[in-house]
Amino acid sequence: MLTKKVVRFFDKLEDKIRAKLSHTPIFYGFLGGIGVVLFWRGVWHIADDINLSSIVSIITGSIILLLTGVFVSAFVGNRLIISGLIGEKKLAERAEEEIESEEAQIKNLQNTLGRMEKKLDHIDKEIEGK
Repeated sequence: MLTKKVVRFFDKLEDKIRAKLSHTPIFYGFLGGIGVVLFWRGVWHIADDINLSSIVSIITGSIILLLTGVFVSAFVGNRLIISGLIGEKKLAERAEEEIESEEAQIKNLQNTLGRMEKKLDHIDKEIEGK
C-alpha cells in the first residue's frame, strides 16, 4: 500500500516536471543529458569498484538487455524495426506527396477523435443528469 502511494507520488511529480520542462526544450535536453551521463558514470564506477573485466561487462550487459527485451530497441529502435516489417521506405526516400498524405490522415484521425470525445462527454453529461 505504501509502495503504491510512493510510486503514485513520484509519477505525479514526474508529470508536473515534464510539463514544465517541455516549455524549454533546450534546457530539458541539457538536463536530461546530464542525468543520463551521471547515471552511466555511476554504473561505470560500480563496475570498476567490483573489478568487472571488459569481457564480463559485455556478457553481463548483453544478457541483461536480452532478458529485459531492451537489446534490440536500444540499439536499433522500435520505429526502424516496424518500418522494416511493413516495408516502409526511409523518410529520406519517401516522396513529399506521401508525407503530406500521411499528415492529412493523421489530422483527419485527430479530428475524428476530437468529435468522438465531444460525443462521449455529451453522453456522460446525459447520464449524470438522469
